[in-house]
Amino acid sequence: MRTSVRRLALPAAALAAALALTACQSTDQEPTAKSPEKPQHSTTAPAATPTTAEPTPPPTDGTPAGGTPTGAPSQTPTPTPEPTRTTTPGKPAPSTPTTTAKPRPPADGDDAPASRPCTAADVKVVASKVTRPINHLALTITNTGGVRCDAMGAPLVGFDGSQAPIRIVEESKPQAVVTLLPGESAYASLILTGEPGGDTHGMTVRTIKVNLTADSMETVTAPKGTYVDDGAAVSYWQRELEDALQY
Repeated sequence: MRTSVRRLALPAAALAAALALTACQSTDQEPTAKSPEKPQHSTTAPAATPTTAEPTPPPTDGTPAGGTPTGAPSQTPTPTPEPTRTTTPGKPAPSTPTTTAKPRPPADGDDAPASRPCTAADVKVVASKVTRPINHLALTITNTGGVRCDAMGAPLVGFDGSQAPIRIVEESKPQAVVTLLPGESAYASLILTGEPGGDTHGMTVRTIKVNLTADSMETVTAPKGTYVDDGAAVSYWQRELEDALQY
């Protein structure tokens, strides 16, 4: 009998404990005062708004959208090169080269220093044969001095021991006096004979006397076989031999 009472008492005690526990839980869950709800902050990122892609317009050259047409080689457009512009750089101002002025002979004119006649002390006189014209000799004077001089007019010419000079060809007079710088030459044509016929008193001579001025004479050796007569004549001094032999 005691055993039965104990068995009944144990379930009753357990039931009472379970009811007490349930009452405590109900008391804890019911708030004493309603507090305002706080907004909950979500740590989850908001969902992104979907973007609608605009359709790409189809190309006008028949190429399918999104790439190179099937079966056609890829072509990269070649850029057209711009024409090269050639610019002419500005020409620099020409520089004046520094040169050492060479001495030059004074020019003829009013400002030139006065020249003096050539004398036997200034020149060398030579008488030589020429092939053309016949019966002519060439008289040459060369300035061997250190200053210039003038070959004045026509030389006064005689042969051997003759006293009178031969005739001067007046039409051979140059337009200007021939001035000789050191080393330069002047020429005169010596006509040996005149027109044939009559008594011309011809003779073979050995020397030729050349008067450069009234008081300056040079005697030179005549070429071998030089034959002269009364028709002999001489031209004025010329700058060129060709000019002298025209007379």
